[in-house]
Amino acid sequence: MAKKRDDDEDDHHYRRKLRELQIELVKLQHQLIAEGARVLVILEGRDGAGKDGAIKRLTEHMSPRETRVHAPGKPSSREETQWYFQRFVPFLPSGEEFVVFNRSWYNRAGVERVMGFCTDAEAEAFFDSVAPFEDLLMRDGIALRKYYLDISKDEQRKRLEARRDDPLKQWKISPVDEEAIKNWHAYSKARDEMFERTSHKTAPWRIVSGNVKKTARLELLRDLLSSFSYKGKDKKLVRPDRNVVFEWSAKRAGRVAP
Repeated sequence: MAKKRDDDEDDHHYRRKLRELQIELVKLQHQLIAEGARVLVILEGRDGAGKDGAIKRLTEHMSPRETRVHAPGKPSSREETQWYFQRFVPFLPSGEEFVVFNRSWYNRAGVERVMGFCTDAEAEAFFDSVAPFEDLLMRDGIALRKYYLDISKDEQRKRLEARRDDPLKQWKISPVDEEAIKNWHAYSKARDEMFERTSHKTAPWRIVSGNVKKTARLELLRDLLSSFSYKGKDKKLVRPDRNVVFEWSAKRAGRVAP
């Protein structure tokens, strides 16, 4: 009985803090719309790391007219012949828009590389081009934020097994998921190289420790809100826990799941 009471209290605390942070997001969006701003949030992470849940909480009370979520699918035969970044350009934010990429051009540095969906030359071309491409977007006025949700191997295994057992989560299952655990170390190596080669001063990677879903969601929202200036900002509320969400650097590389 005591455990249930503690769980209820934890859930009540989570829902209260989530509502407070979502109110802050509404404040932020009001100002972004008034300024005609363009915001792009990239969300990457391990399979099962909680990207969908985080995006749902981020966007559920934002204006549907000015908010979009883009989840890239398998490229068409036409897209495969294009400049790699070309397939993403149509989905970039216009004035007043807040856009979230649920995975992004960083597919090339992660799943495509590990699963053999791109060549070594294509991967190297990506690494050479991505920082200049992002610099170009930001010089043109797009506010870019990049987050990576990280979880442990045991937590990933537990979540992927839960997907298979839950009839409401069957749509999340993919052939790539089946390879996630088997290729854990290959994904870790690819992730670490991605951080090292694509976390640049103007668009650093922000790492979110995601083993506790609710905590990860709250801290991601706090960090995102803290990175913007807007009228009526509750600075104390949006102060993130740097043990949960932090900017990647070579010195902090050891805090990322091996």
